[in-house]
Amino acid sequence: MKILAGLITAITIAVAATVAPAPAEARCVGCAVGAGVAAGLIGGALIAGAAQASPGYYPPGYVAGPRPGCYYTRDRVWDPAYGVWRRGPKVLVCP
Repeated sequence: MKILAGLITAITIAVAATVAPAPAEARCVGCAVGAGVAAGLIGGALIAGAAQASPGYYPPGYVAGPRPGCYYTRDRVWDPAYGVWRRGPKVLVCP
């Protein structure tokens, strides 16, 4: 494991040393500052918008159901088109 870590480190240093840096040019210092400020504002706006758009955590609420003693059932409904009895919609029955 130590050999692998040392090999990876050596390769990383060798690659970093072979990459030639571009010569620095100081033509427009204000341009770079302005671009950095603009990027920061846009990034901050995106992060703030994403944070505000997320609904957050809400604990599960109470789901209202039928009262104690009540139940749902389906009545039979006559279908005159086919001449048969069919199951109707759910109906809440509270005795």
